[in-house]
Amino acid sequence: MKLNYFVVGTNNMDAAVKFYDALFENQGFTQVRPSERMTYWLKEDFAFAAALPFDGAPATHGNGTMAGFSLGSADEAARLHQKALDLGGTCEGAPGQRGPRFSAYVRDLDGNKLCFAD
Repeated sequence: MKLNYFVVGTNNMDAAVKFYDALFENQGFTQVRPSERMTYWLKEDFAFAAALPFDGAPATHGNGTMAGFSLGSADEAARLHQKALDLGGTCEGAPGQRGPRFSAYVRDLDGNKLCFAD
Protein backbone atom coordinates (compact mmCIF):
# COMPACT_ATOMS: atom_id res chain seq x y z
CA MET A 1 0.00 0.00 0.00
CA LYS A 2 1.15 3.54 -0.67
CA LEU A 3 -0.38 6.94 -0.03
CA ASN A 4 -2.40 8.19 -3.01
CA TYR A 5 -2.33 11.94 -2.24
CA PHE A 6 -2.40 14.52 0.55
CA VAL A 7 -4.59 17.65 0.50
CA VAL A 8 -4.40 20.73 2.72
CA GLY A 9 -7.24 23.20 2.95
CA THR A 10 -6.85 26.85 2.08
CA ASN A 11 -8.97 29.98 2.30
CA ASN A 12 -6.90 31.81 -0.33
CA MET A 13 -5.99 29.70 -3.36
CA ASP A 14 -3.84 32.40 -4.95
CA ALA A 15 -1.74 32.78 -1.79
CA ALA A 16 -1.49 28.99 -1.37
CA VAL A 17 -0.36 28.52 -4.98
CA LYS A 18 2.25 31.25 -4.61
CA PHE A 19 3.52 29.68 -1.34
CA TYR A 20 3.71 26.09 -2.64
CA ASP A 21 5.03 27.04 -6.10
CA ALA A 22 7.93 28.82 -4.41
CA LEU A 23 8.40 26.12 -1.77
CA PHE A 24 8.44 23.30 -4.35
CA GLU A 25 10.57 25.23 -6.88
CA ASN A 26 13.25 23.04 -8.50
CA GLN A 27 11.75 19.83 -7.06
CA GLY A 28 10.51 18.51 -10.42
CA PHE A 29 6.77 18.90 -9.79
CA THR A 30 4.13 19.60 -12.40
CA GLN A 31 1.42 21.96 -11.20
CA VAL A 32 -2.10 20.98 -12.28
CA ARG A 33 -5.17 23.09 -11.57
CA PRO A 34 -8.23 21.05 -12.63
CA SER A 35 -10.61 23.61 -11.11
CA GLU A 36 -10.61 26.94 -9.32
CA ARG A 37 -10.94 25.16 -5.98
CA MET A 38 -7.99 22.76 -6.24
CA THR A 39 -4.32 22.86 -7.27
CA TYR A 40 -2.07 19.79 -7.40
CA TRP A 41 1.72 19.43 -7.44
CA LEU A 42 2.51 16.10 -9.06
CA LYS A 43 5.34 13.80 -10.02
CA GLU A 44 5.67 10.04 -10.24
CA ASP A 45 4.17 8.40 -7.13
CA PHE A 46 3.55 11.80 -5.51
CA ALA A 47 0.50 14.05 -5.33
CA PHE A 48 0.02 17.01 -3.00
CA ALA A 49 -2.82 19.50 -3.29
CA ALA A 50 -4.26 22.67 -1.81
CA ALA A 51 -8.03 22.98 -1.95
CA LEU A 52 -10.83 25.34 -1.10
CA PRO A 53 -13.21 23.15 0.95
CA PHE A 54 -15.90 21.48 -1.14
CA ASP A 55 -18.64 22.33 1.36
CA GLY A 56 -17.89 26.07 1.12
CA ALA A 57 -17.10 26.39 4.83
CA PRO A 58 -13.79 27.98 5.83
CA ALA A 59 -10.70 25.78 5.72
CA THR A 60 -9.20 24.97 9.10
CA HIS A 61 -6.06 23.04 9.93
CA GLY A 62 -6.42 19.71 11.69
CA ASN A 63 -4.98 19.52 15.19
CA GLY A 64 -2.49 16.67 14.93
CA THR A 65 -2.66 16.54 11.12
CA MET A 66 0.67 16.91 9.32
CA ALA A 67 2.11 16.33 5.86
CA GLY A 68 5.66 14.96 5.89
CA PHE A 69 8.16 15.38 3.06
CA SER A 70 11.23 13.12 2.84
CA LEU A 71 13.95 15.21 1.20
CA GLY A 72 17.01 12.97 1.27
CA SER A 73 19.31 15.21 3.33
CA ALA A 74 19.39 17.31 6.49
CA ASP A 75 20.64 20.28 4.49
CA GLU A 76 17.63 20.16 2.17
CA ALA A 77 15.23 19.79 5.12
CA ALA A 78 16.77 22.86 6.80
CA ARG A 79 16.76 24.80 3.51
CA LEU A 80 13.04 24.18 2.88
CA HIS A 81 12.23 25.02 6.50
CA GLN A 82 13.91 28.42 6.09
CA LYS A 83 12.31 28.93 2.69
CA ALA A 84 8.85 28.27 4.16
CA LEU A 85 9.54 30.86 6.87
CA ASP A 86 10.74 33.36 4.26
CA LEU A 87 7.47 32.79 2.37
CA GLY A 88 5.41 33.70 5.45
CA GLY A 89 5.09 30.31 7.16
CA THR A 90 5.63 29.95 10.91
CA CYS A 91 8.12 27.76 12.76
CA GLU A 92 6.72 24.74 14.60
CA GLY A 93 10.10 23.14 15.35
CA ALA A 94 13.57 24.29 14.32
CA PRO A 95 15.71 21.97 12.19
CA GLY A 96 17.43 19.32 14.28
CA GLN A 97 17.95 15.67 15.03
CA ARG A 98 14.86 13.98 16.45
CA GLY A 99 15.42 10.33 17.16
CA PRO A 100 16.71 8.63 14.01
CA ARG A 101 15.66 11.47 11.65
CA PHE A 102 16.70 15.05 11.10
CA SER A 103 13.52 17.08 10.75
CA ALA A 104 12.05 20.59 10.77
CA TYR A 105 8.45 21.74 11.16
CA VAL A 106 6.47 24.70 9.80
CA ARG A 107 2.91 25.84 9.31
CA ASP A 108 1.84 27.21 5.93
CA LEU A 109 -0.19 30.39 5.45
CA ASP A 110 -3.43 28.59 6.46
CA GLY A 111 -1.92 26.90 9.52
CA ASN A 112 -1.40 23.47 7.94
CA LYS A 113 1.57 21.70 9.55
CA LEU A 114 4.41 20.43 7.34
CA CYS A 115 7.43 18.33 8.25
CA PHE A 116 10.65 18.34 6.22
CA ALA A 117 12.90 15.36 7.00
CA ASP A 118 16.13 13.88 5.68
